[in-house]
Amino acid sequence: MGEDGESPKLNHSFLRDYVTEADVISTVEFNQTGDLLATGDKGGRVVIFQREAENVKPHISGEYNVYSTFQSHEPDFDYLKSLEIEEKINKIRWLPQQNAAHFLLSTNDKTIKLWKVSERDRRPEGYNLKDEEGRLKDISTVTSLQVPVLKPTDLMVEVRPRRVFANGHTYHINSISVNSDGETYLSADDLRINMWHLDITDRSFNIVDIKPANMEDLTEVITAAEFHPHHCHLFVYSSSKGTLRLCDMRASALCDKHAKIFEEPEDPGNRSFFSEIISSVSDVKFSHSGRYLLTRDYLTVKVWDLNMEKGPVETYQVHEYLRSKLCSLYENDCIFDKFECVWNSTDSVIMTGAYNSFFRMFDRETGRGVTLEAWRESSKPRAVLRTRRVYTGGRRRRGDVGVDSLDFTKKILHMAWHPAENIIAIAATNNLYIFQDRVNPENQ
Repeated sequence: MGEDGESPKLNHSFLRDYVTEADVISTVEFNQTGDLLATGDKGGRVVIFQREAENVKPHISGEYNVYSTFQSHEPDFDYLKSLEIEEKINKIRWLPQQNAAHFLLSTNDKTIKLWKVSERDRRPEGYNLKDEEGRLKDISTVTSLQVPVLKPTDLMVEVRPRRVFANGHTYHINSISVNSDGETYLSADDLRINMWHLDITDRSFNIVDIKPANMEDLTEVITAAEFHPHHCHLFVYSSSKGTLRLCDMRASALCDKHAKIFEEPEDPGNRSFFSEIISSVSDVKFSHSGRYLLTRDYLTVKVWDLNMEKGPVETYQVHEYLRSKLCSLYENDCIFDKFECVWNSTDSVIMTGAYNSFFRMFDRETGRGVTLEAWRESSKPRAVLRTRRVYTGGRRRRGDVGVDSLDFTKKILHMAWHPAENIIAIAATNNLYIFQDRVNPENQ
C-alpha cells in the first residue's frame, strides 16, 4: 500500500450533497452485518442507508440507498446553567440484532436515545369496534363479530423511540459503547463514565470519576471510551494527556484505579508548547480480536498490545509535515480537531482522516501507508480512486500537493469500515462517500 505503488482499484457511491451547517455529518456507523449504515449530523438527524441486494443489480455490489431518515434530537436548553444544548449527534452505536427489528443508540451532548427500526408490509383490517378510518363505532350498530385479517400494503419503515436516557451527565458526552453482554452500555463525558442498563432509564452506575475535589487541580479529561469486544468486564478510556487506562470491573465497582495504563514516554527533544495538545488521544478502538488498541492523536495513529504497557508496538505518521505548522493550526483552532480511526475486518489495515479531503490507510504487515482523497471528481460510478502525495521537499512530481496549499476546512474526521468486507464510509463535511474494492463482474 505504498505511496508510489499502484493505487487501489475502488468503486464508490456518492450519497449526500448539501450545503447548510446543520447537514454536516458528525458520526458514521455500520451495523454488525454491514447491511445498514447510519449517519448523524449537526442538525440532530439520523439517516440510515441500506445495502441493495445483489440480485437487484448483480454487477454493483455494495450499493447503499436511503432506507430511513428521522429527527433524533432537538435543540434544548439547560435552565440551571443557562446553556443551550445542541442537537448535534455525537455518536451512533448499533445494538446486536435479536429479531427482525434493528435497534440503535444515538446521543447528543446530554441525552442518549434508543431507537427501534422496523419494517411493516401488512396492516390489519376488519375491526369490530372501529370503522375503516379508525374511528370508534356505535356499539349498538355492531350486529355480528368478525375476525380481523392482515392485508398486504406498501412497505413502510418505522422508527420509534423506545428509551430516553437523560440526566446522567453534567459534561458533554463524547462516547457511547455497547457491551458484549448485549444488556448494558457505557457513556463517557469529560470527567465521568457511566454504565447503563438498556431497560432502565432513570438511573445509571458511575464506574469512573476523575473529577478532583478542587477543579483547579484538574490536569486531564476523558476523551474516548470503549468496551472490549469479547469480555464484558473490560473497558478502556483515553485521556487528553495521551494515556490509555484499561479497567476491569471484576476488581472494583468504581474503576478509578485502572488495571493497566498505557503511555509512551515523551521525547525531550520534541518537547514544545504544543506537545500536550497534540498528544491528546481523540479516538480509541479495540481490534476485532480484542488483542490490540488503536489510538489517534493529532499527528499519529498508534497500535498498542494489551500485553505491553510501556509503549505502542506500531506508530504511523499521518501528516508529520504539519509539525512545522502547529502555530498557525493553533491560531485557527484546527489543532483541536478530533480525528477518528478504524480497523478493517481482519485488523490488518487501519484508516484515519486528514485535511484537504485526504484520508490515510496503513498496511500493518508492510508498515507502508497510502494517501487517498474523497472528492467530487471521483464520485462517478466505478471510477478509480487515485493516490495523492503531499510535497514536502525534494523532487516534485505531477499531482503533488504543497503543504501551504492544503485546505484545512476540508477535513475527514469521521469514518467507518464494513465489519466483513472492504467497504468504507467517509464523511467529508456534508458529503458521504462509500468506497469499495473493485469487483470483477465476470466472477460474480
